[in-house]
Amino acid sequence: MNTVQPNVPRLFSSIAFLWFVVIVASLSGTPCLAQENSDCLACHSDKALAGTRKGKTIAVFVDEKKFGSSIHGSLACISCHTDLEKKELPHEEDLAPVNCGTCHSAEQELHSKSLHGKALSRGDPLAPSCKDCHGTHDILPSSNPKSTIAVLQIPFLCGKCHQEGAPVQRQRTIHQDHILENFSESIHGEGLLRKGLVVAPNCASCHTAHAILPHTDPSSSIGRRNIAATCTKCHALIEQVHRKIIKGELWEKEGNVLPACVDCHQPHKVRKVFYTQGMADKDCLRCHDNKDLKASKDGRLLFIHTEELASSRHNKTSCSQCHAGVNASRVRPCETITQKVDCASCHAEVGQQYQKSTHGALMAKNDPNAPTCKECHGTHGVLGKLNPQSATFATNVPDLCARCHREGQKAAMRYTGGQHGIIERYAESIHGRGLKKSGLTVTAMCTSCHTAHNVLPHTDSLSSVNTQNLPSTCGRCHHGIQEQFVQSIHATSIGKSDKKLPVCSDCHSAHTIRRADEEGFKLDIMTKCGRCHVDIAKTYFDTYHGKVSQLGYTKTAKCYDCHGAHDIQKVSDPRSHLSRDNVVSTCQKCHPGATRRFAGYLTHATHHDPEKYPFLFWTFWGMTSLLIGTFLFGGIHTLLWLPRALQMRRKRSKKVPDKNDTNPENSSSKENDGAS
Repeated sequence: MNTVQPNVPRLFSSIAFLWFVVIVASLSGTPCLAQENSDCLACHSDKALAGTRKGKTIAVFVDEKKFGSSIHGSLACISCHTDLEKKELPHEEDLAPVNCGTCHSAEQELHSKSLHGKALSRGDPLAPSCKDCHGTHDILPSSNPKSTIAVLQIPFLCGKCHQEGAPVQRQRTIHQDHILENFSESIHGEGLLRKGLVVAPNCASCHTAHAILPHTDPSSSIGRRNIAATCTKCHALIEQVHRKIIKGELWEKEGNVLPACVDCHQPHKVRKVFYTQGMADKDCLRCHDNKDLKASKDGRLLFIHTEELASSRHNKTSCSQCHAGVNASRVRPCETITQKVDCASCHAEVGQQYQKSTHGALMAKNDPNAPTCKECHGTHGVLGKLNPQSATFATNVPDLCARCHREGQKAAMRYTGGQHGIIERYAESIHGRGLKKSGLTVTAMCTSCHTAHNVLPHTDSLSSVNTQNLPSTCGRCHHGIQEQFVQSIHATSIGKSDKKLPVCSDCHSAHTIRRADEEGFKLDIMTKCGRCHVDIAKTYFDTYHGKVSQLGYTKTAKCYDCHGAHDIQKVSDPRSHLSRDNVVSTCQKCHPGATRRFAGYLTHATHHDPEKYPFLFWTFWGMTSLLIGTFLFGGIHTLLWLPRALQMRRKRSKKVPDKNDTNPENSSSKENDGAS
């Protein structure tokens, strides 16, 4: 033990002060007793104060600040130094050792029976006591990162004695080399020391904190009969997830009896171990390698293509990991299987999504049309979605979904909300042509919008195609457009209307999406805008732009040419294309010579609105009334004049003979008239 050289002047002053207290107390007739911490700290707060123990000089300074913040800060000194209770000051230098078992009796009992306690009882100078691990006056709880017994500090605490070259390591009769070094490189040490995972095992996790016993002791936590129970504190489901056969040998030779873990995993060198599952799979392939093997109940072919399995994503997964419940002790290990393969046992998150989806809900109802994992991904030949041969490869997804959702198939109408020709329409859309004809794997496909496993109807608020979520769904590819749309007047966070605000599918549709520069789309967009803006659409078609558009000319200004496509704002908004600062430049897109006065043209002016356009309204109706009045007056005048005109016509016809008349009577009468 290191000796401390006292500061002689300060030591004398402290002793003098202590004797002064004693003399004053004796004169007053009251002995000075060590009861309060302040009494003890009157001397022990001196950093130079030293004492002797067993003939050696030791420092007896107590840091009041550290003691106050320790776990024993609320205790009195005499709670631990019980032999000083009611003793006069100054006390004797050679005090009795502190007995931690006074308060911690259970830990003391375990320690006394352990290797450390036995070594301490026989006087081994290297045997650790409580203070060697926990400290003395500065003990901190294990939850404090600065504590010597904090989870991350325990390997270093134990390493003081058990690392290579330490006295204990050199003198141990039974020892392992490089314990601390091997642990730091193991999977446990890497998780604890390098990644800071406090849930990773440390020395005390296996050896316990106080009941440390050799592995030969039947009561030891690392004894051969107990090591499995120790390991299963963390690896609780080891029997369920552990491969039944390793290197051709049953790892659990007795039912529900685990072997000693250290037989395969070295105690301080635990690594990630990958055993060849081929040995275990051979038991299965003894039968399933037969091409004629069929199920006795339904006649299903049970032959396994080993080449197909070897090239699949599960080529490193043993049969028993998927087909749980096999019993390798049987001639046919699979005869004990009672449940179907549960993909969620490995793909838990995907399994949860599927259960909540429309497909999963149908499966829960035992609907025969409900798709399962194997219908989309296959069974033993599961391939990754990046493999062009996979059914889930981008260009193959529409055909995969078409198995059920193509017109005439089992889910074409029943589960699609009455929509017709979904697959056919998609194939002709801009997305479908890009994917199937151009081979653009980044083009949107079925799962891009509906997701792969969390398929929900559009009426569900959690659905990716719900009106509230559709902009963000489309924004996965059209991010720039989404940024414009969420700031527009059509966005639900900004626009306020009693009508349903439009989203992507209202203008572009769901499955028949066309290019925005196609003439058909340009001519159809006014009709789509008119679904909500009925009155404004009518006024547009009254204008020159609208009438020319109705004739099929696409170069004439449409709604989006003036108002914008995805960044539509109120006209009063400075960001609007039609705001005072932007309206001239908007008109100049088609009319390069447009001026401020030109831009003052009333594009939606109509004679049908007396409130907005009273001048046009009254002028139209005034001129219309004048025109109607003129025709009405003329018509009445004509009708009233008609009888007189007919009468005048009859009289005239009597007076004026017809030159072509050859009747002799008429001729004679005319001659007589002339003679007379």
